[in-house]
Amino acid sequence: MVRRVVVALLAPVAWSPPGVEPARWRTALAEDVVDLFATLAEVESALAVTPADRWLADAVRWPDTPVYEVPEPTVTAVLAALDGYDQAAVVAPDAPDLPGLVLGKLLRPLTSRPVAVAPVEGGPGLLGVASRLPVPGWLPALDLDVAGPADLRRAAPAPADVAVTPGWHRLRGPADLAALDPAVEGWEATRALLSGHRT
Repeated sequence: MVRRVVVALLAPVAWSPPGVEPARWRTALAEDVVDLFATLAEVESALAVTPADRWLADAVRWPDTPVYEVPEPTVTAVLAALDGYDQAAVVAPDAPDLPGLVLGKLLRPLTSRPVAVAPVEGGPGLLGVASRLPVPGWLPALDLDVAGPADLRRAAPAPADVAVTPGWHRLRGPADLAALDPAVEGWEATRALLSGHRT
């Protein structure tokens, strides 16, 4: 049986809503991502942080959730730290209302291609990157905030080695808040913080 893992890369976020302390914002986002991962079937979940952000992982992790400390907050650093898995997806921490279906679609192409990426809707960067393990040697160091599908396709031996799956929005600025759908279930911690309640 193929062993899969989805990892939230709890990298620093560059923006928080006015009046919301950045650490509280990061914690709410991370808490919602962890709760989403708990609903996924046939996939394990984990968190990845730099040593300076270990506090965040410890604040939101479930008791049995593995935490990987990486030297830098990049996709390749996370993938290199994983052991015992056949496939892995590394996901940005600032998409609290992400549907599990989007993560499933990110992993699905790995049956026939070595790498898949989910772009950010309406902006630069990536929502997530999935890869077969061990990591292909051509996969470059990736910053989810700035990399795009074209960067991976240029690095790949053939552009078709990189599948592009449906994207999703990330919360990286004031305009992104409009993309949140209050009717979608989940993202309670972020929702509460935006409503002015303490998480």
